[in-house]
Amino acid sequence: MTEAPQILLQHHLKKLRLPTFQGEYAKQAHICAAENKDHIQYLARLCEMELIDRERRMIERRIKAAKFPSTKSLDSFDFKIMPSLNKPLTMDLARCDYVDRRENIIALGPSGTGKTHIALGLGLAACQRGLKVRFTTAAALVHDLIEAQDERRLQRLQKQLTSQNLLIIDELGFVPLSKSGAELLFEVISQCYERGSIIITSNLPFDEWTEVFGSERLTGALLDRLTHHVHILEMNGESYRLKHSRNKQK
Repeated sequence: MTEAPQILLQHHLKKLRLPTFQGEYAKQAHICAAENKDHIQYLARLCEMELIDRERRMIERRIKAAKFPSTKSLDSFDFKIMPSLNKPLTMDLARCDYVDRRENIIALGPSGTGKTHIALGLGLAACQRGLKVRFTTAAALVHDLIEAQDERRLQRLQKQLTSQNLLIIDELGFVPLSKSGAELLFEVISQCYERGSIIITSNLPFDEWTEVFGSERLTGALLDRLTHHVHILEMNGESYRLKHSRNKQK
């Protein structure tokens, strides 16, 4: 028996970009024959497998493009150690309806209380729903913006950032910003305003943000945009890392 039809079929499936179809059609033919499935059921099973695998690959690409420092889900967060955090609101935000409404999220609390974990979990949930996500720290973002400005590619970087459905800016307030850095960060947030959603985590309450941006006027204008449509997650409590370290020592 000639192998030409099989080779031609594999060629067509490769050209059509159906890798799961290509890898499974022979195996599923034997299974469906043993189960007495007709050709419609056989093709439907292959199509379903292709769609499931395609969605999985799409999510993997979104996660990679987001540049998460690590992949964490909300399911792995222990809400019992952070009673100040509104769990029902947090889990509802994981549905990502706030992104459709161009709303923002600000997580406030001392270091070690899980703000980054929550931001990563919400970012992962957004990737799983097919949204474009970008994760960065405030210090890294400002560094990239200043570097891009020096290399005359600032506009291109700003366009990349504002094209995201969700921009996550972690650790705002850990280091004070230079005047130019604060202005560049403000510009990005202003460009994202009502075009996409932003998640910001900070160890500082709002009334101390002026220390970071160095200007009451700039801080006021920034908060005006961020808090126009916002969900605030209060995460006040003992550092989870410190508590874990103490328990380990005991």
